[in-house]
Amino acid sequence: MAKDNSFDIVSKVDLQEVVNAVNQAVREIETRFDFKDSKSKISFDGKSEITLVSDDDFKLRNVVDILESKLVKRGVNLKALRYGKIEPAAGNTVRQNVTLVQGIEQDIAKKIVKAVKDSKIKVQATIQGDQIRVSGKNRDDLQNVIKLIKEMDLNIPVEFVNFRTF
Repeated sequence: MAKDNSFDIVSKVDLQEVVNAVNQAVREIETRFDFKDSKSKISFDGKSEITLVSDDDFKLRNVVDILESKLVKRGVNLKALRYGKIEPAAGNTVRQNVTLVQGIEQDIAKKIVKAVKDSKIKVQATIQGDQIRVSGKNRDDLQNVIKLIKEMDLNIPVEFVNFRTF
């Protein structure tokens, strides 16, 4: 008799890849000629905050471009970044905080569950903390749900993990 198959929908960022990308971006800023005698720097707290500091808005945008290019090369999805406002900082510099999104927020999770239920695919989707579990009897239905979610316009990166067949 057929049992349920399931998978989880998660939104996670590999923090070690972020650390590596930040280190590469810092090295590039230190060696580039256009950043000579600049106060530009990038710092990462190891959890969820990246702080960018530079002399002015133009150089800050260049710092952001360097960081984003390094993150893309390391396989980090840029949808996981939330940019704060550019604000003045000490020493005639500007600062911007970038937050890494970890986990699926409740309103986005509800939107995903509603879309799955509205699709009339014979599966159950339940919110479990900061992830969503989708289960159903037919594997093809689960693949259709994955296709549906990939086509949705979500502002977060989503991954499909823990495929279980019983």
